Amino acid sequence: MSATELTMNEPLYGDGAIRRQSLYGNSIENTYAGVLSFMRRKYTRDLTGADVVISGVPLDLATTFRPGARLGPAAIRAASVQLSELKPYPWGFDVFEHLAVIDYGDCWFDAHNPLTIKNAIVEHARTILQSDAKMLTFGGDHYITYPLLKAHAEKYGAPLSLIHFDAHCDTWADDAPDSLNHGSMFYKAIKDGLIDPKRSVQIGIRTWNDDFMGVNVLDAQWVHDNGPKAVLDKVYQIVGNHPTYLTFDIDCLDPAFAPGTGTPVSGGLSSAQALQIIRGMEPVNLIGMDVVEVAPAYDQSEITAISAAHIAQDLLCVLRNQKLKK
Repeated sequence: MSATELTMNEPLYGDGAIRRQSLYGNSIENTYAGVLSFMRRKYTRDLTGADVVISGVPLDLATTFRPGARLGPAAIRAASVQLSELKPYPWGFDVFEHLAVIDYGDCWFDAHNPLTIKNAIVEHARTILQSDAKMLTFGGDHYITYPLLKAHAEKYGAPLSLIHFDAHCDTWADDAPDSLNHGSMFYKAIKDGLIDPKRSVQIGIRTWNDDFMGVNVLDAQWVHDNGPKAVLDKVYQIVGNHPTYLTFDIDCLDPAFAPGTGTPVSGGLSSAQALQIIRGMEPVNLIGMDVVEVAPAYDQSEITAISAAHIAQDLLCVLRNQKLKK
């Protein structure tokens, strides 16, 4: 065995985010130390060979109540350190043995020129999607899903299906083309033809809107009354095999499980309910995903960021299984 082969087969101790050569496999890390990429994935802008690209969009200029989600991507990465230590539960496999995942870092935009932000996010997504990798994006406030949908609709064809976890429907009317508002993205997306409301579903909703624009709504009480398995049955019926974007606003969870968010609403899903639903997404034709609205300044013992990291990990496990079945 050559010295090069020996070096490549030796365990990598520490800072795998910047020292790992392969996009596959894991390194041995002290959970309390080292470079913080998501689950210690390689930090790189080289998209070659990547199945999934993690990136952050640290925006919170579109919030309507408490700001702070700009710090969400960093908090989710920091909360993921324990997840890279063991095989994920209940999956029991090393997700990175077969799934090539990189951490691309954060989208750059000029926060002092708000009218440029939408296009900056669209271009960020276009660059990644050109590689044929899938995106898993961390917010930031929920507005970021609108420009992400624009880029995904260009790539996969409009209209897309949407699976939307949230306390809020985010279809409140807003006809100002350049407004930054995290409560009107899906109003705009439906008006723009980016998503098909009849083939889309919102899960966990517990705020009122006089017009839900034809989107199928499984509100929080419906989830509590019927359970995650019934939710999944409905999701499969609604989206079928249509190209589907999944967005998870962390305030879908009850504030007991996710206090660290800008617009908390009582009566939401538990983290256990949400994870059970996410783990059942394998039959869905997922073409892109995001986890948004983590605002760590309001968090308690990092439980919101930890929940977001677990949701993201389970989404990667779903994508791993989908890849192996192709």
